[in-house]
Amino acid sequence: MRRTRILTAALALAAGLLAGTPPALAADASTDVSITADTYTWKNARIDGGGFVPGIVFNRKEKNLAYARTDIGGAYRWQQSSKTWTPLLDSVGWDDWGHTGVVSLASDSVDPDKVYAAVGTYTNSWDPGNGAVMRSADRGASWQKAALPFKLGGNMPGRGMGERLAVDPNRNSVLYLGAPSGKGLWRSTDSGASWSQVANFPNVGNYVQDPSDTSGYASDNQGIVWVTFGESTGTAGNATRTIYVGVADKDNAVYRSTDAGATWSRVAGQPTGYLAHKGVLDAANGYLYLAYSDKGGPYDGGKGRLWRYATATGAWTDISPVAEADTYYGFAGLTVDRQKPGTVMATAYSSWWPDTQIFRSTDSGGTWTKAWDYTSYPDRANRYTMDVSSSPWLTWGANPSPPEQTPKLGWMTEALEIDPFDSNRMMYGTGATIYGTEDLTNWDSGSRFTIRPMVQGLEETAVNDLASPPSGAPLLSALGDVGGFRHTDLTKVPPMMFTQPNFTTTTSLDFAESSPSTVVRVGDLDSGPHIVFSTDNGANWFAGTDPSGVSGGGTVAAASDGSRFVWSPAGAGVQYTTGFGNSWAASSGIPAGAVVESDRVDPKTFYGFKSGKFYVSSDGGATFTASSATGLPSGDSVRFKALPGVKGEVWLAGGAPDGAYGLWHSTDAGASFTKLAGVEQADTVGFGKAAPGASYQTLYTSAKIGGVRGIFRSTDKGASWTRINDDAHQWGWTGAAITGDPRVYGRVYVSTNGRGVVYGDTADGGTTDPDPDPDPDPTGACSVTYKVTNQWSGGFQADVQLSNIGSGAWNGWSLGWSFADGQKVTQVWNAEYTQSGSAVTAKNVGWNGNVAAGASVSFGFTGSWSGANARPTAFRLGEQSCTVG
Repeated sequence: MRRTRILTAALALAAGLLAGTPPALAADASTDVSITADTYTWKNARIDGGGFVPGIVFNRKEKNLAYARTDIGGAYRWQQSSKTWTPLLDSVGWDDWGHTGVVSLASDSVDPDKVYAAVGTYTNSWDPGNGAVMRSADRGASWQKAALPFKLGGNMPGRGMGERLAVDPNRNSVLYLGAPSGKGLWRSTDSGASWSQVANFPNVGNYVQDPSDTSGYASDNQGIVWVTFGESTGTAGNATRTIYVGVADKDNAVYRSTDAGATWSRVAGQPTGYLAHKGVLDAANGYLYLAYSDKGGPYDGGKGRLWRYATATGAWTDISPVAEADTYYGFAGLTVDRQKPGTVMATAYSSWWPDTQIFRSTDSGGTWTKAWDYTSYPDRANRYTMDVSSSPWLTWGANPSPPEQTPKLGWMTEALEIDPFDSNRMMYGTGATIYGTEDLTNWDSGSRFTIRPMVQGLEETAVNDLASPPSGAPLLSALGDVGGFRHTDLTKVPPMMFTQPNFTTTTSLDFAESSPSTVVRVGDLDSGPHIVFSTDNGANWFAGTDPSGVSGGGTVAAASDGSRFVWSPAGAGVQYTTGFGNSWAASSGIPAGAVVESDRVDPKTFYGFKSGKFYVSSDGGATFTASSATGLPSGDSVRFKALPGVKGEVWLAGGAPDGAYGLWHSTDAGASFTKLAGVEQADTVGFGKAAPGASYQTLYTSAKIGGVRGIFRSTDKGASWTRINDDAHQWGWTGAAITGDPRVYGRVYVSTNGRGVVYGDTADGGTTDPDPDPDPDPTGACSVTYKVTNQWSGGFQADVQLSNIGSGAWNGWSLGWSFADGQKVTQVWNAEYTQSGSAVTAKNVGWNGNVAAGASVSFGFTGSWSGANARPTAFRLGEQSCTVG
């Protein structure tokens, strides 16, 4: 439940990656390079969500047309037939990476084919580009862009307020946009093609989160935060006369025009002392509802109120559901039921503990009910049931004490919308997902309504590192905010993120090349260890011990055989250890903050890079020596990897436009490097299975080659390159990590900064190395331990350990049992399964079929239950019974 998003792109920018223009190519990079193209199919490794969704917008004319915006990961359109989201801004390229941050969305209620997005990620120096308004006449399938003379902040404080962008519901060629940074109110009269400032708008806002912040992030004026039209004051084709505008000013929060924007005035009698996060007009009864907080959000907010403004009489009424003294949160999420005038709902967006709260009124705010209430503290009574079986990681693997529950109802709940055509459907955004219900009116009848994730297709994680081992799970990821995942099936949501512990952000991970069951990851955590290890390919973890001074994850490298590790943490110098990090010693000869990697053949050889210098250790990380190689990038925006299967072969990518920038190759353990001709810029490098008939592993890079930015593949050691993405699939900034799959030719995993882990498969006919399918008929004694590790209303998670207590090895296994209470398995990891009625059979996957005498194998699953959840009492391995522990 991290309260800040990883700023991967911002950090890259600060290091100089994205500033300026490319220099002239060095002499050795001017050689012609062969460029071809390939047709790839691109998908996400499914996580479903993983980040903050600050805005959801339903079209008011067409049923089932809805959009969602994310703070760094683009915009999405709802697909009703599959109940999934379709990404709309994957075409945003490297140079415009900031345009993946969406500060506002507007769907045209006159022409539903039209949709608009106000884009830009940061208003301070982290983003060098100005904002823009994107416009589409085909529901986001294609876009045109109108550049703005100022920046927009999709990932800035106050991003949950809004919507800042609005289309006139009567004359849809007219749009308004509220700007941050003191830039005022803007208007377009040509359907978003051009924009001009509304010169006579009287207030540009004055609220800043933290005036002392010298970075400009928290000290920016949050500006004009929402625009709402009084739709009944216009007729078709004529501009709406009454317009309300919300301003980030605690004393002057609401303004109005009654002459279609010609003049503006502060609305008389309005409350002061708070910021109006939202302003929603119920045209049927003439009430403008406002959600107020003392802070701009989305993390902060200690007090709040709800107010109702009667547009006909000018009367203001405090309709807050609780007394001001009883709030420890602000209000933000706000919606009305267009089918049932007088029904209004709001959220306590900043109630982090014990949970968010949702309020509902059916009498225009006269009386309210809550989504949950205390019975006898700390016990709670919920009006809802949570079903997260489609995204079981939303429990966070937690087991909190009451009044906290898992999964939580949410946090950062600034987006809340009742479907304007369906009173039963509601969606709301959280810091991790979109939740929703399709039986909302059960709330009013006193029966429970069911809340489920409504997020499939919306992928919003920031990726820091990727690994694809030669055996075991095909993908391990290091992510911001949600830590990371072990994908045994790319098409399914993993049951849980990495836990034991769950880093708020995982910064680096590695596996032992010749022993892929050994994995290490490092990351950031408010308290606790910053390094953890696994001996079962990342399925389970145990913590190491931090050296003195460690404050963050940094980078980590595992020896090729898993016997030792080198760690370059934040807050301390480079360290090395034998075993699993019970004690550490300082490495000598290498500066603090160096990026570290391991040789993939020699377990005692490690490499490092810092500020233009390459470092090599041949004694397991105890001592490093600076290489004499010259001409490498002088900054620290560098990523490098050693080639599996070949000792001493290293590829290095990185640099900045104002200096050395490109891709380098070493065959002598970094003693010397050769810069590849024709690669103008490169930011990542990775390896995958060799092409059919090729002897060298396939190279992948996010790079600029032949004047084109893209994702490239080489099957001949970089002599020629194939661009494998296209202009429709660019995903903004892809400079954090890339890796091929060692088992599938052509498959590549690409990091994004907010669009999750994207993977591509070639249309050239990549082939998979299938794992053998041994006959699962082991002999000898067996024992089983079955443990329910987490349980919630209607769902549970269990771990099963199967032990070979006989004298012979197993070459494959198949374990069967029956449930007594009608439980149903919904998802399994580290095994394949079938279920018929109450009978379940779990069978090994290829990599964990061999179980030596005295060894064990583990798998886990999620399931559903009702009434009771008794554990099975008997297990059979093939035809023999197992002892139950």
